[in-house]
Amino acid sequence: MNNGILIEELKKRYGSGDSAFDALKNVNMQVEAGEVVGLIGPSGSGKSTLLKCLGAVISPTAGRMTLGNDLIYDNNWKVKDLPALRRDKIGFIFQQPYLIPFLNIIDNVALLPMLAGYSNDESRAKALTLLTALDVQHRAYAMPSQLSGGEQQRVAIARGLVNRPPVILADEPTAALDSKRAMTVIRILNEMAAQYQTAIIVVTHDEKIIPTFKRIYHIRDGVTHEEVGEGRHIED
Repeated sequence: MNNGILIEELKKRYGSGDSAFDALKNVNMQVEAGEVVGLIGPSGSGKSTLLKCLGAVISPTAGRMTLGNDLIYDNNWKVKDLPALRRDKIGFIFQQPYLIPFLNIIDNVALLPMLAGYSNDESRAKALTLLTALDVQHRAYAMPSQLSGGEQQRVAIARGLVNRPPVILADEPTAALDSKRAMTVIRILNEMAAQYQTAIIVVTHDEKIIPTFKRIYHIRDGVTHEEVGEGRHIED
């Protein structure tokens, strides 16, 4: 069973001595499997540092992180192969889709399972299943430049989900989209979280989508504060 995300007393200090700076002072978060939560805060509050720690891009200074069923950090890394952790356990969705321009859509999504050791046929089958769920299967053999911005973001979501990671980290996924497309992306993330029992954190400044979250974590000066969100219904 996927137990989502658990972060306990996470800290990150840059530098040492008089020049030391505590980017994360005391971060505590829990995101259940199948849940989408918002992470908001002003610039410099620690959002990006937290995402990089969770994504195993940088090392925390202290604390504990559990992703899915795996304790991955407990004052030091408990996982030897961090690239494999990022590939297999964590899906990333960014503000820009960052699709590979010389690969068609199905191969953009199939690349990660291929790298994980699945055959080309298996990888493309996984990709097509998700593209179908996201209603962009008809664009499977198009090139990224032929897709609209909204279609490209759906492909980026498919790529983030294709290895069925227990965790998705979405960094400003709607910032470049208009209101209608932004709401579509958030609706899709909620549907995918429920379907695949994925725990999703959405870092955002986008005031259009903040009312959709049932739970929100504010981060200020490296410390998290939880609050109940509106959980507003998202129209199709």
